[in-house]
Amino acid sequence: MDSTTARAHHHAAGMILDGEVVKALEEAAEQEKGLRQRGKTPRTANPAKTGTGTNPGGYDCGAEYGRRWPGWAALGGLTSKVHLSADRRCRPLSFVLTPGQAGDSPQFRTVLARIKIRLPAGRPRTRPAAVAADKAYSSHGNRLYLRRRRIKALIPEKTDQAANRKNRGSRGGRPVSHDAELYKQRNTAEQCINRIKEWRALAFRPDKTPESYLAGLHLRGAILWIRSLQPT
Repeated sequence: MDSTTARAHHHAAGMILDGEVVKALEEAAEQEKGLRQRGKTPRTANPAKTGTGTNPGGYDCGAEYGRRWPGWAALGGLTSKVHLSADRRCRPLSFVLTPGQAGDSPQFRTVLARIKIRLPAGRPRTRPAAVAADKAYSSHGNRLYLRRRRIKALIPEKTDQAANRKNRGSRGGRPVSHDAELYKQRNTAEQCINRIKEWRALAFRPDKTPESYLAGLHLRGAILWIRSLQPT
């Protein structure tokens, strides 16, 4: 599991900054500057907590953010963030779209709740054997959620959390178990992000609404799955 802003990561994806890419970046910067001057940037908006849904933080996730965060849809996606999960073959399993200022950890349960893998027979599988995520998802609530669903957690503990646990002594609980070797496979989520951003429309986010951009994510995900199922 991982997240990324809807903007091309040139240093990570190995993109070459040619004249066309530089021109697109300059146009995006001018658009953001104009919206900020008119007071439409979502940086001034306050999140509306609802306390409902599967999100423990109380925020509405997905395309509903367009109504909860005024100005986000009008921004053109310069600060959109995609939360996703991927399997070991770098294929996306679920998507959640939020503004860029939304934290990663509050979207943890929502991303897992949207995983549905259809099998040849029976109900779709919704419970993975293990979940690998970086320190941004390290929290007691997320670990308890995985333990209740009998899912192995591959999430390293934050330094401050480990220090607080040691300071509490016996009341701090047991140290967090972590499989370092299995955790190395977390880079499959980052590889999945790079494959998704091979589409320029998904890397630079020209869509005007969150719904249209989310549809593009699902379309790209379907193409990656179809390619993986073709015989070699």
